[in-house]
Amino acid sequence: MVFYMWRTAKQDRLLIQDLYFSNFPEGFGEIRIFFISDLHRRIISDRLIEDVVGKADLVIIGGDIRESGVPLERVEKNILKLKEIGPIYFVWGNNDYEGDFHELDASLLNLGVKILDNTSVSFESESGEKVALLGIDDISVERDRLDLALSDCGDEHFRILISHNPLVKEQLKSENRISLVLSGHTHGGQIRIFGFGPYRLGGIRNETECMYITSNGYGTSTVPLRLEAKPETHLFTLKKGKSTEYGEVLEKIY
Repeated sequence: MVFYMWRTAKQDRLLIQDLYFSNFPEGFGEIRIFFISDLHRRIISDRLIEDVVGKADLVIIGGDIRESGVPLERVEKNILKLKEIGPIYFVWGNNDYEGDFHELDASLLNLGVKILDNTSVSFESESGEKVALLGIDDISVERDRLDLALSDCGDEHFRILISHNPLVKEQLKSENRISLVLSGHTHGGQIRIFGFGPYRLGGIRNETECMYITSNGYGTSTVPLRLEAKPETHLFTLKKGKSTEYGEVLEKIY
């Protein structure tokens, strides 16, 4: 059983899915996002990178790119791999603050990673429509300032929020006009017994015109084992369609 749990934790798994939003700006056609969270001690598979290259417009790292004891060289190796896919946007997770986080911050900036620490960036289509990408610092270490990220926004037609911790849901209001939230942190419970675990299994949940996605994450915490909560990375294609609907998942295991 332990060997099975260890092998499960080492899986390279990509979930491919279309996401539909009634307010998605048509001028963009579609936006393709590669989302990965909670790497911790893992090194990203070359096979995974090779398959995603050319299929994503941007990369989003949902925090916990490392933990205590992970050398900075391993982080930099993962970043260089992800840069092959597209420009990288990163939010801090709680484990990222273990060790010298100033050193991590400097390294990410040196490698061209855009750190969304209570800030936002916007993208504009040729027709003048805008999409905002907001990111907040980690909630569990009390460094999050959603208000600052929102104040950094403009008149964007569509807003995506990145928060390592899915508890950001408790802070959101309809007037914030967030259409999509991407999170990690929970590992889907990591080890679940007969369907029960310390956290809910990752997945998609809709509420008041907002789609909340929590990933099981790529790595593990405390022990390198998983049971009934497989590791996952994601390739999302955002499109205009019926509000907060999503297509079937295509699963690839490498």
